[in-house]
Amino acid sequence: MTNAASIGPYLPFLRRYARALTGSQKAGDAYVRATLEAALAGREAWDGASPRVGLYRLFHVIWSGTTLEPVSDASDPKTPDERLQALPSSSREALLLTSVEGFVRGEAAAILGKSEAEIDRDIADAQLAIEQQLACRVLIIEDESIIAIHLEDMMIELGHEVVGIAATRDEAVKLAVAQRPALVLADVRLADGSSGIDAVTDILRSFDLPVVFITAYPERLLTGERIEPTYLITKPFLPETVKAAVGQALFFHPAKLRAA
Repeated sequence: MTNAASIGPYLPFLRRYARALTGSQKAGDAYVRATLEAALAGREAWDGASPRVGLYRLFHVIWSGTTLEPVSDASDPKTPDERLQALPSSSREALLLTSVEGFVRGEAAAILGKSEAEIDRDIADAQLAIEQQLACRVLIIEDESIIAIHLEDMMIELGHEVVGIAATRDEAVKLAVAQRPALVLADVRLADGSSGIDAVTDILRSFDLPVVFITAYPERLLTGERIEPTYLITKPFLPETVKAAVGQALFFHPAKLRAA
């Protein structure tokens, strides 16, 4: 039997992964509950793997047994949901596992039941699809100037336009109203003691747009006690992590993105 204590520390991160993969907190949590129930019932997928790898592998046994209907069968996908359905799920899985969840290629291969070469191909396919996404206007909410500049450079390299960098809640809201971004990257703790979460809440009252949170303390957001961010990056981060999270956010958000 699986020791629940051995997989408990990884459940918040599996929930993050499941939400990113499905694009829905409700759907993602449903898969995680099914995975936990299967683990506690003795339906293991460990085979000598670590508890973390085994947990994600069991999740994929359950996930792969469900067929998702495409949002649209349009030959030229326009919305992020349609573009997501045009991308093979295997590409999304490989990219998320390695770039967001931090598994090495060998671990991702074990989780997905593939070879490392197949994982490499899936990642390359996903990255190409992400690079082909429509460019959008990005607002960065970050009080550390070095990190803000780093994020700005990455967004520009991905073809996006950074319309502003805000260090406080009030500044972020004012920039959002003035610049109408299509994507927000937000830190949680800001310069004046205000909260990036509160800033995003204010912005979302007026705009329908995806948000990627960036924090050194992800466990404070992944509590299950309130609506949680689907896209969450842990500091310190790698460029590949930001790229993956932004790509997933743009894929899944239902509103059409508009270039500047």
